[in-house]
Amino acid sequence: MLKKRNKILFAPLKIRYLCQKFMKMATKRLRAYQDVLHREPKHIDYNGKLSDLFGQNVFHQDIMREYLPSDTYKFMTEAIQNGTRLDRKYADQVASAMKDWAISKGATHYTHWFQPLTGTTAEKHDAFLKPIGPGKAIERFDGDMLVQQEPDASSFPNGGIRNTFEARGYTAWDPSSPAFVIGKTLCIPTIFISYTGESLDYKMPLLKALHAVDQAAVEVCQYFDKNVTKVNATLGWEQEYFLIDSALFNARPDLMLTGRALFGHAPAKGQQLEDHYFGSIPERVNAFMREFEVESLLLGIPVTTRHNEVAPNQFECAPIFEECNLANDHNLLLMDLMEKIARKHNFRVLLHEKPFAGVNGSGKHNNWSLSTNTGVNLLAPGKNPKSNLQFLTFFVNTIMAIHENADLLRAAIASAGNDHRLGANEAPPAIISAFIGTQLSQLLDDLEKNIKAGKMTPQDKTELKLNIGKIPQILLDNTDRNRTSPFAFTGNKFEFRAVGSSANCGSAMIVLNTIMAKQLRIFKAAVDKRIEKGETKDEAILKELQVLIKASKKIRFEGNGYGDEWVKEAEKRGLSNLKDTPRALKVWHNKDVAKLFSEMEVLTPRELEARAEIEFENYILKIQIESRLMGDLVQNNFIPAAVEYQNKLIQNVQGLISVLGDKAGRAAAKAQIELLEKVSLHINKMKEASDTMLAQRKIANKIESAEQKALAYCDQVKVHFDEIRYHADKLELLVEDELWPLPKFRELLFIR
Repeated sequence: MLKKRNKILFAPLKIRYLCQKFMKMATKRLRAYQDVLHREPKHIDYNGKLSDLFGQNVFHQDIMREYLPSDTYKFMTEAIQNGTRLDRKYADQVASAMKDWAISKGATHYTHWFQPLTGTTAEKHDAFLKPIGPGKAIERFDGDMLVQQEPDASSFPNGGIRNTFEARGYTAWDPSSPAFVIGKTLCIPTIFISYTGESLDYKMPLLKALHAVDQAAVEVCQYFDKNVTKVNATLGWEQEYFLIDSALFNARPDLMLTGRALFGHAPAKGQQLEDHYFGSIPERVNAFMREFEVESLLLGIPVTTRHNEVAPNQFECAPIFEECNLANDHNLLLMDLMEKIARKHNFRVLLHEKPFAGVNGSGKHNNWSLSTNTGVNLLAPGKNPKSNLQFLTFFVNTIMAIHENADLLRAAIASAGNDHRLGANEAPPAIISAFIGTQLSQLLDDLEKNIKAGKMTPQDKTELKLNIGKIPQILLDNTDRNRTSPFAFTGNKFEFRAVGSSANCGSAMIVLNTIMAKQLRIFKAAVDKRIEKGETKDEAILKELQVLIKASKKIRFEGNGYGDEWVKEAEKRGLSNLKDTPRALKVWHNKDVAKLFSEMEVLTPRELEARAEIEFENYILKIQIESRLMGDLVQNNFIPAAVEYQNKLIQNVQGLISVLGDKAGRAAAKAQIELLEKVSLHINKMKEASDTMLAQRKIANKIESAEQKALAYCDQVKVHFDEIRYHADKLELLVEDELWPLPKFRELLFIR
């Protein structure tokens, strides 16, 4: 009877104990785990042809032909081809047509869709609605609304270009990038400028860089084909990303606030077996891919490729290449789509370059080339000596542009996230080099050696032409070293592999097209000078190519870019190894760089300086957020969990001693005591490093100069991250699994 009474009496206490235990067992983590176990794929059924979907929600030229008067359509076609601004006299007609089409697609609002210097896109929605009297309204959208808007721009990065009281930014439609409907909103791609006309985005300088390379390339093409009147830069990007279940994502404050896991011990199994890469696409992921691909096609994004990547829960998608400006818009749109659609499938997309230590990071390889209005890819070998000489001209000039502006290319892809990826034995090193393959390397070496000084004989020219004519149309290299190079030639294009997965491709493309335009100008001037001195056109081109081949030789590297040997060799060659963003960004201050962008009419010195300041500030803020969060997690998550585990161990040790006596109890509790000592050591070391980091951050915050502040955050604050993480990750292995507060890597990477 007494036993039964005690059972009843203590029942509430037992329930309370179990509840408390559950609360202590990392509630968020366990709830997240339970949520994931009940996920079902959300199948998206579409049985029609994908080609029928393509461009349905885009205001493209076929739609314009249907909705616009013939003279307006003709003007729009010319504006798209030539990149000219929309004439105001046609604006109302275009706006009316665009409104009618958008409403037919279900749109109720419109927005200017632009690319501020945040790295993402921005929009402000306005309704088509206009009241015209009591209880009456009409759908209104006129030319003024289409051509220009004045969004509140005070919160966007400006680098000191705008004063606070003049914090205005203006958006203006870019007709070369078609409007589109997404959801219920008509989106109009625009440039973003200050009230003084200075660029505040990526699109405007990109358009200027594309115009510059177009002009310079056409002039060089005229040596080979007088019918060439336009050259387009083309871009094909490859978007790598991680997918994490939304419940697990929400249980990780570091993923939520920084996009990467600041802590986490490597799981027993990572990517060693590469079974994820070669395996089938997980069912839930496939459903997500199918939906975002359908939505992409509706918006005219030609996504054709999807597959697993090497790391667990890492994937990739890629489109067919397009004109560079349009391709960049499509990449930014796709990143936005992926995030929205992922949420519908209970996923979150991680675009950080290195979200998980110990496994592959994510890049965004930019495949770049030049193509003419006559349908020729200028970086593809031809079928005869003439076409191959044209190929060699643009090929060698590209290598020379990389050689002369390697530090500038490094600056273009610099970011806090990319610093973790570059040089991590899964991505290209921070040293900029060009891989071209053994065949082409041998050809360039032969050209350098065989082009004779002075006047060339007909026999010399014939022999060279024969050798040039032998260049195969498809150049295959028997090594995989191109994957270890930041800038690799892949048969008919250059692949800028060092670009980070979260980056706006515009940053890299602005630099690449600008330096190419400059180099082609220099080449054209040098060749013309030789011709004026009496050399034939072909002889002048060949001899100038010889000069460039010799001058750019040190940038070419065919070996393993991941090895330490390359670091030493690069140093011998005098190549820069800018391992962190603050030092990479210093190049923006160079007078030669300012002169280059000013001369090519891409960026003014003031715009360039503003961008440098914004990049430094962006780096500071990202490292600052990470350091704050690290301190928070250490103090409020890891130490309490470790102390709770210590208390359990202490209770166990005390219990053994009380039952067995001091000596026997201590002997029996040897393992527990050792665990206690290890846990205490890591707690103390972790707390000390965290406090030191906090003290250094306070010092860094007092620095006025953005550049010096960024360097301080890099050299004095960030340097403590690894030590803090080391001790936290050791605690993760020591502390009872049920008590650890954050989802572990094995859960994040292998639960799908």
